[in-house]
Amino acid sequence: MTESARQATRLDAISGHYDRWLLGVVCALACLGVVMVGSSSISIALDYGVGPFHYLVRHVAFLAVGVGLAAWLMRTELKTVEHYNHWLLLACVALLLAVFIPGLGTEVNGARRWINLGVSSFQAVEAVKLLYIIWLASYLKRYSEEVTATWKAMLKPLGVALLLVVLLVLQPDFGSLSLILAITGGMLVLGGVNMPRMFGPVLVGLPLLAVVAIAEPYRVRRLTSFLDPWADPFNSGYQLTNALMAVGRGEWFGVGLGGSVQKLSYLPEAHTDFILAVIAEELGFVGVCTVIALYAVLVGRALWIGLKCVEMRRHFAGYCAFGIALWIGLQSFVSIGVNLGLLPTKGLTLPLISSGGSSVLMTCAALGVLLRVSYELDRAQRQVARLRGEAMQPSAGVPATAQPLPAVARGGNAAKPAATAPVTAARGTSRLRQRIEPVIGRTGA
Repeated sequence: MTESARQATRLDAISGHYDRWLLGVVCALACLGVVMVGSSSISIALDYGVGPFHYLVRHVAFLAVGVGLAAWLMRTELKTVEHYNHWLLLACVALLLAVFIPGLGTEVNGARRWINLGVSSFQAVEAVKLLYIIWLASYLKRYSEEVTATWKAMLKPLGVALLLVVLLVLQPDFGSLSLILAITGGMLVLGGVNMPRMFGPVLVGLPLLAVVAIAEPYRVRRLTSFLDPWADPFNSGYQLTNALMAVGRGEWFGVGLGGSVQKLSYLPEAHTDFILAVIAEELGFVGVCTVIALYAVLVGRALWIGLKCVEMRRHFAGYCAFGIALWIGLQSFVSIGVNLGLLPTKGLTLPLISSGGSSVLMTCAALGVLLRVSYELDRAQRQVARLRGEAMQPSAGVPATAQPLPAVARGGNAAKPAATAPVTAARGTSRLRQRIEPVIGRTGA
């Protein structure tokens, strides 16, 4: 076996570690979610005539399946995921079309967003978010130079996002529509797109979004009611007024776990969209700040991991981390803002905390991908450290005492060693890039 083959074998034997900060924050959010779903859903379950712990058991079951899905993705190489990027994009379109198939799609309150799986319903857009982020990360990696230099490469992902937006308008799902557009814009910016070129699509897109927002009367009522919910507290402002009463009643340290009054059939969707209001009432200002801090650590750590991956030229992994960070950060921001009356009411759950099978499953899957990114980053850093350590050791088969002395020490001319040193460094760098850094291709997307 040659020296290069032995070195490659040694590098392949190096394993990585999952990021402890991510693991700790994810576990904390998941545990908090179990406790708060159990606390907020008892009254709702009794109103529907099911057992008091029906929603808690359901949430734990979905969380267990989500953990299994995350564990599988944590053990899957990112290059394997990237290999199927084209199929992932087709899956996004297929899922959004499937909700319109009679017998397969399910309509709830005038919206067709769910696929009937028999034992449960699955909200298609939750899977689309993750699949789309992975496809866009692969696209930005393959066309990183073109995206920064040409209009065509920048507009292609915007065209794909527009296709998904049209399908979401037909459902309708304005909240997920806005989230996907925000993720697309954020990933393009982090991918190095020319900022002046982004102004054109933004200036065109904002008026179109405004038209979509005011096209339906119920959206107009949401936009106006959040500005002054007390003007109509028993109709359009009902949800927000009860949420604000829950937040105000919690004060600094809350009324105690299980002591919420607003969850007793006053606050709609207390275990899903408005679970933060229950947290504010039972755990107070301190509890809300704790939740915000946990999300801040999760999103900040994901962005840091993405930045480190890009610095090591692991662009696909880095863009995946960026996309997941944007998803979790924006969705949690909107959910918290809705509960506090800062944003109009939207049907977006609080990731890992709110009850909701589809959201829990796909959030766990996304975090599994993010943890895999952290694992491969740590592994790559360890491989780099090994290569640098070996470069400092004596050459194989030559004793340290037998190494030739520098020309300066021998009193000779130092020009020759100075000329050969860059060659050795260049060879080491080339081998390092072949083993650690993926090559940016220019094949078709």
